[in-house]
Amino acid sequence: MKKIRIIIYAAVAGCLIIAFTIWQLFFNPRHLPSGDYISQSTSPNGKYTVKIYQSNGGATTDFAIRGEVTYNNKTFNKTKNIYWNYPQEKASVKWINQDTVNISGHVLNVKKDTFDFRSENE
Repeated sequence: MKKIRIIIYAAVAGCLIIAFTIWQLFFNPRHLPSGDYISQSTSPNGKYTVKIYQSNGGATTDFAIRGEVTYNNKTFNKTKNIYWNYPQEKASVKWINQDTVNISGHVLNVKKDTFDFRSENE
């Protein structure tokens, strides 16, 4: 009975490691292509800056847009990917208030929200 439990634990651990590796390689927003800089927009209070990049996957794929927010702080500037959409060639950015931005029709709170076309059910 003890051998069976060890085998089950090893199988579950193996599945978790494989799932985590797949997520890291294909779905983690930190590993998105950098792309070519297009534009940027700073929040009304100056606390955040959203930069837009266009990613070109080559001759066989369309363009994609990546949005990155920079948390403007005097001691450090932290950046985070908050927007990833494919296919999309251009993007518009409008601030709704101090913490909320509209990127091409997707309203995001820059503190907590992200948009990734790969996980949307539209």
